[in-house]
Order: sequence, then structure tokens, then C-alpha cells
Amino acid sequence: MQINSMKIYVWLLVLLINSVATAQDAVKPRPSPFGIAAARYKDTYLKITYSQPHKRGREVFGSLVPFGKVWRTGANEATELTITREVILNNFTLKAGTYSVFTIPDKDKWTIIINSDTGLWGAYNYNPKQDVTRFDVPVQSLSDVVYEAFTITIEQRNNTAEIVLMWDKTKVAVPIRFNEPKA
Repeated sequence: MQINSMKIYVWLLVLLINSVATAQDAVKPRPSPFGIAAARYKDTYLKITYSQPHKRGREVFGSLVPFGKVWRTGANEATELTITREVILNNFTLKAGTYSVFTIPDKDKWTIIINSDTGLWGAYNYNPKQDVTRFDVPVQSLSDVVYEAFTITIEQRNNTAEIVLMWDKTKVAVPIRFNEPKA
């Protein structure tokens, strides 16, 4: 009886060690880490979730991220924008909800795309029929490499803000206005 019990304990120990080793492999950090940008105005919350690819010595726009092609606006899963109340995004009323954010980078302007299809990996299944709005914003060229990692921030001034996308020597800003809560 003791020998069988010992075999069971050894077998369970081997399974436990294998499970721990497998779990450690499963939680390796991503090369493009997760990022969040958020803002609040009164009872309206805005949150952007994205992954941050890094320059790592590569030519970014026009090469790694081709000009004129739909980009997931980050790495890994498509970038997502969530708002709890409607906002005005570049003069377009965007209803509360969660949306994918795609862009089409170019040298002088970017096309910003807000799409109702969510939970996408990259832009591989991007469907323009699901676009809620799209508009162009100008590119601001920076003189030096300012951002090694693709970065999204929200620069807020009371009920107005800019969603700022920055990477390498490139910066674009998307205007947003928070609506006053209804009484």
C-alpha cells in the first residue's frame, strides 16, 4: 500500500511541476505592452485601450506602418475606445459604447476611423461597412524621436480634449468635446 501511495505522490508532484512551468510560459510579457489612456468630464468617462509597439531602431511610418493602408493603431488587438455618454468627436456625435479605432497614416494627414466592430485582432478583418465615422487630421512632424513606444494620451481642458497619438517623430491630435450632462 505504501509503495502505491508513494507513486501517486510522485506522479502528482510531477504534474504540479509541469503545470507551474507551463503557467510561467503563458505569462511572458508581450513585446508590445498594454496601454490605457483615460479621461473624465463630470459623468462621462472615456477610455482607450491599446498595445504599444516599440521603434527598436526600425523605420516606423512609411515602412513598418505603411502609408495609405488601414492600421490597427497599435499592436496586437485593434485599439478600442469606450465612452459612457455621447461625445462630439471632430464635429461628429458619437454615442456611448465601445468602438474599434483604426487609422490610415499618410505623410501629411491621417484618416481616423471609428468602427463598430470590436474584439478584433489587428486590422485583418476590418470591415469599412462597420465604420461609424471617418475623418482626416493633420500630421505634426517632430524634430527628434520623442516616443520610442507608440503612445496615446488624452490632453483635457475642461469639457474639451485632444486624443493624441504619438510615435517616433509623428504626432496627430483628434479633437473631442464632452457634452454637458442633461438635468
